[in-house]
Amino acid sequence: MKNSLTSLGLVAAAALATPAAAEMELSLYVGIQSVDNSTLSGTLPGGAPISQSVDWAGKPLDNPFYYGGRAIWWMDNNIGFGLEGTHAKAYASSGDLAALGLSRFELSDGHNIITANVMKRWPGAFAKTPRFTPYVGGGVGVAIPHVDAQVIGSPVRTFGYETTGLALRGLAGLKYELNENWALFSEYQVTWSDNDITIDPAPGQLAGKASVELVTHAVNFGISYNF
Repeated sequence: MKNSLTSLGLVAAAALATPAAAEMELSLYVGIQSVDNSTLSGTLPGGAPISQSVDWAGKPLDNPFYYGGRAIWWMDNNIGFGLEGTHAKAYASSGDLAALGLSRFELSDGHNIITANVMKRWPGAFAKTPRFTPYVGGGVGVAIPHVDAQVIGSPVRTFGYETTGLALRGLAGLKYELNENWALFSEYQVTWSDNDITIDPAPGQLAGKASVELVTHAVNFGISYNF
């Protein structure tokens, strides 16, 4: 965790040390998000070992909805630096919960991914349609999910935010300029995160520790404002 926070700090410092930006862009988006299957392993409170391939669901259109936003400072060379936050989600299936001995395990008030980004855009790439601008980007940061977990039969429910590990982001998209300031965009995003999650114990028990790598995929639709 210390190394991941150090990496995020170095990227953010590099962004702030960059010469004055020619343009700032603020973007908000919603979309359709999914989560790849992955293995959840570790121990339950009390020490019982667990290891299970989990069929995760993203449920992007269920409340709370999937969404995100970012701020990018674009340089004159069309390289951009900034910060992005995404409120993704991950729910374990009922069958996997039973196999793990859990009554609930979800990152449902956000499997929140915060990254420092570097981006590149190509304005004027399409001579016949100059309002369209393609772009790509990537980022490094941390995962801060809201963990909602409970062991079957336990009176204790884990319910709160945890900083769980390193996160990476990649994206590619296309922006359509409405006018000098406003634009619409669509993009594909993928995120990866390495999560070490604490499950709260009942009195007299040791805390549980669950580890899982999560990969999310999303198609986003959004609006941006440049100034």
